[in-house]
This record gives sequence, structure tokens and C-alpha cells, in this order.
Amino acid sequence: MNSRLSAPTLAWAMVATTLGAAAQTPLAPAADLQALRQELATLRADYEGRVQALEQRLLAAEAAVASPPPPPPPPATATAANAFNPALSLVLSGLYGRSSRDPSDYAISGIPLPASAPGGLGTRGLSLAETELGIAASIDPWWRGTASLSFHPDNTVSVEEAFVQTTALDHGFTLKAGRFLSALGYLNSQHAHAWDFVDAPLAYQALLGGQHGDDGVQLGWLAPTERYLELTAELGRGRGFPGTDRGRNGAGMQALSAHSGGDIGDSQSWRAGLAVLGTQASDQDMVGLDGSGRRVGSLFNGRSQVWVADAVWKWAPNGNATRTSLKLQAELLRARRDGSLTADGGGAAAAYRVRQSGGYVQALWQFMPRWRLGLRGEWLDAGRPDYTSLAGLYASTGYAPRKHSLMLDFSASEFSRLRLQLADDRSRQGQPDHQLLLQYQMSLGAHGAHGY
Repeated sequence: MNSRLSAPTLAWAMVATTLGAAAQTPLAPAADLQALRQELATLRADYEGRVQALEQRLLAAEAAVASPPPPPPPPATATAANAFNPALSLVLSGLYGRSSRDPSDYAISGIPLPASAPGGLGTRGLSLAETELGIAASIDPWWRGTASLSFHPDNTVSVEEAFVQTTALDHGFTLKAGRFLSALGYLNSQHAHAWDFVDAPLAYQALLGGQHGDDGVQLGWLAPTERYLELTAELGRGRGFPGTDRGRNGAGMQALSAHSGGDIGDSQSWRAGLAVLGTQASDQDMVGLDGSGRRVGSLFNGRSQVWVADAVWKWAPNGNATRTSLKLQAELLRARRDGSLTADGGGAAAAYRVRQSGGYVQALWQFMPRWRLGLRGEWLDAGRPDYTSLAGLYASTGYAPRKHSLMLDFSASEFSRLRLQLADDRSRQGQPDHQLLLQYQMSLGAHGAHGY
């Protein structure tokens, strides 16, 4: 019967034969002993090398059996067809408004604004509020694209945001290019459906035209620190209030902002920031009220600078905000405008300088799941404008516009919300406006998480 020896057995048999032969020979001198030892070491090293080679071949064979080769890649046309699969979202919003003053005559005493600037209630009765269509998708491993279209009650459509953004820059940097909402302040970078009240605060309406956005580039840096720290720099065309689209080379808007924040124990967190915005305006059409309350217009040419300080504090038991929570939020804005005014109908331009400020404080209390109660107080300081030779153009009575709002909303889920808001608006001197607003907001499709 034939027998088959394994490689290890055969190798050790060779070693034994060699040793046996050495044992049968007469004793050798020391030199022969050294030679035998060297021959044994060589034989042992050769044996171990062959065993390791056999083990590597065995592992490779087992891996090939366990993991069959991947299928060939699909044709290029099929890959391209499946690459563009954007996430779509639609926020439907409607509003019923009731007011004691005609919203078409809305104005803020002491503060001229562009004729196209939104403000006040907007319209009475039932209307479509700002409805937003969002599209977002990854372009490749390095870029992502986002666009938001706003449908307004007057059947017009505007591009709220449309930008590309990097996804793979190193060291915490992010670059954004296109049309975007500026990172200054707290509310400004949020879409309207993410606000806790129906409308923007008076300070935003008077000093930022409601909400500041522009066409340009934005570079952000998130510091690799335990405490949250983010710095942002922006350059833009300058088309948004308080600037205008001048149609010139170079940037018409510059903005810098810094935000920091962190946790206080398990139940509290905070964020605070400071930002500055600089713009230029050419023939900016301004409308305000004269001493008799009549609307008058002018053209402004010059520079504007707006400083924004914001702070937010949140509390929820052990960080769980599903049942109850509290949020305190405040922003202070201060604006400076230097340039010249030209009255409607022509005439010589007059030097114009003004310092204005405003702000708001609000509290939002979630007193039980799905229900929230909010209170907001707002104020403005129109300053003491220096109209020089046009001193009689606008009224400067020292009146301080203010407004108070009470809000109650119910969210059946994170995708639907019903809201009631009552407001006492004293933007116009001697003309208090009592407002009642009913709003619904419904989100369809993919919808990303909101910021802090």
C-alpha cells in the first residue's frame, strides 16, 4: 500500500536521516561539527520558508473562493443617468391676516425704506404666504448644489438661494458660491418657514430690508476646538438692501461674522455672535413720511454699515426637548449711513448722515409636546438724521417705533404646524395697528435639519 508523506513530515525525515548519518560516522573534529551545525541551520531555514510560501498560497486560494470578482461597471450612459437624483422639498404656507390699519400704507416713522422693501402685515384676508421649493444634490465627491425658489402671494417667483458648496476642503474650511442668505446675525441665514414668528422683527425690516441676501462667495471656517467657534467672510455683488446693484466691477458687499457656543451641563446650551456688513448704494429709491404723514421719496447715494450682535440660550431637561423646552433669543442691530440725498423731482444733492439702531428679545416655551408659546418685544431708534439742506424732507420727531407679539403654535408632527399670532404694532406714530394672523406650514419631501 502506497503512503503519501506531507511536506513537513518529509522535511523532518530528511533532517533525521542527516542526523542519523552523522551519528554512524566516527567523531569528527571541531571544524566538522561547525559545518554540521551550519548545514542544519540552512536546512531548517529552507524548510520554514517553504512552509510560509505554502500558507500564503492557501490563504489566497480561500479568499478567492469566498469573494468572487465584482461585476463589470455599468456603461457610462447608465451611470450618468442615475447620478442626478436630487432631493426635493416643498414647504406650503398660507396666511389669514386681520388688521386695524390698511397694510398698503405701511411705513416706519423716521426711517425711509426702499419702495420694494417688505414690511408690516403685507395684505389682509386670506393669502398664500411664502411657499418654498427646494432642490439639493451632491454633484461629485467635492461639490454639492442647492436651490430654493420662493412663490409669493402676488404670483411672482424669486430665487431665494442658489449656490454650490464644497464638501471636501481640509482643516474645517467650506466655500460657497452663488446666491445665498448672509451668515450675519441669527435669523438672517434661516428661511422664513424656520422662524418662530410669522414675520421678521422691526429691526430686520428697517435696517436689513427684511432679510439680507446677495450674489457672491462665502468662506467659512469651523475651528477644531471643543467649544464651537465659526468664522465667516463674504464678498458679494451688493444688490441687497442696504446696498444696490451698481453694475460695476468689484464687490459691493463685504461681511464678516464670528459665532461661538457650547453646552452648560446636560440641560443648557448657548450661542452668541458678532457680525458687520458693509454695502454701497447708487440712486437707491427711498420712501418715508414727512411731517404731515405724507409719503415722500428721494434717492440715496453712499455707504452703509450694519453691526449685528446675537445671542441664544436653550434649556431642555437632560437635553431632551421632545416634551418641554425654553429658548431665549435676542439680537441688536446698529446701522450707519453716510452719503447724499436727492429729493424727488431733482435738484441739488444734499449731504446725509444717520445712525439708527434696533433690536428684539423673544422667549419661546414648549409647555407640552407639540405646543409652544412665544412672546416677542421689538424696538427701533430712528436716530437724529442730518439732512443738511433737505432738513424738511422727512419728519424727525424722535418717535421710537415698537411692537409686541404673542404667538401660539401646534405641530402635529415635525412636518406640519398651525400658528396663531397677535401683535400690537406701533411702527407709525399715532397709528397703532392691532393684528391677528393665522398661518399654516406643511413640509413635503426631503427636508434637512435646521441649524441651532
